[in-house]
Amino acid sequence: MKNNEAATFWQHLDVLRWVILRSLGVAVVFAVAAFCLKDWLFAVILAPRTSAFITFQWMGVEPFSVHLMNTGLTEQFMTHMRVAMYAGLLCAAPYIIFELFRFVSPGLYQNERRAGLWIVTSGYLMFMLGTLLNYFLIFPLTVRFLGTYQVSPEVENMLTLQSYTDTLISMSLVMGVVFELPVICAILGRMGILTSSLMTRYRRHAIVAILIVAAIITPTTDIFTLLIVSLPIWLLYEASIFVVKSVKIVKSEG
Repeated sequence: MKNNEAATFWQHLDVLRWVILRSLGVAVVFAVAAFCLKDWLFAVILAPRTSAFITFQWMGVEPFSVHLMNTGLTEQFMTHMRVAMYAGLLCAAPYIIFELFRFVSPGLYQNERRAGLWIVTSGYLMFMLGTLLNYFLIFPLTVRFLGTYQVSPEVENMLTLQSYTDTLISMSLVMGVVFELPVICAILGRMGILTSSLMTRYRRHAIVAILIVAAIITPTTDIFTLLIVSLPIWLLYEASIFVVKSVKIVKSEG
């Protein structure tokens, strides 16, 4: 019996190894493709630094341009590598999630399998939505404010390419995680830890917390930018209340 259990364990470990290898292989393929498409990739990455960006065109802001510079011999190449790797992981994420779910799903019940599929799908979609919101709204506003801010006309801004790309990637990750709020609330609601009435009761506290988070994400001084960043997060909170209420109804019917 023990030999069979050991064999089963090592068989599962071997399957997991191939899942990881296939996932890494797909991520590498996408990363190499992104690396080769350098002109297109950095046209997208660098677009928010000027007033020609679609968001600023829509807002009608005054013309501006944030100039970037390189200070290290290998900085541009290493930045190219990091951005390509991040783009590869982002593009390969659906396949990686599929592989991991296919590995785990045989050990789940039918209802757990459906719930797991809903969680991973909605989680990825919400992460991508947060990333896109950051790219089209939050990051451009941050770049415009911080990139053009001067304590004196005698002090010029000299921003590095590494600082620009690192800020874009880190803010994209933060907003992607923030947009997981409805998914996390749905999980807590199904577990009976969180209720819609509790979220409604503490709505005012949540709004204060949202404003604090928005101020941290976008360190600007104007109230307009703060409200623009706060609005999507507040809508996420309101949507989370509805999601938790719906999850509770489904649970009681089951």
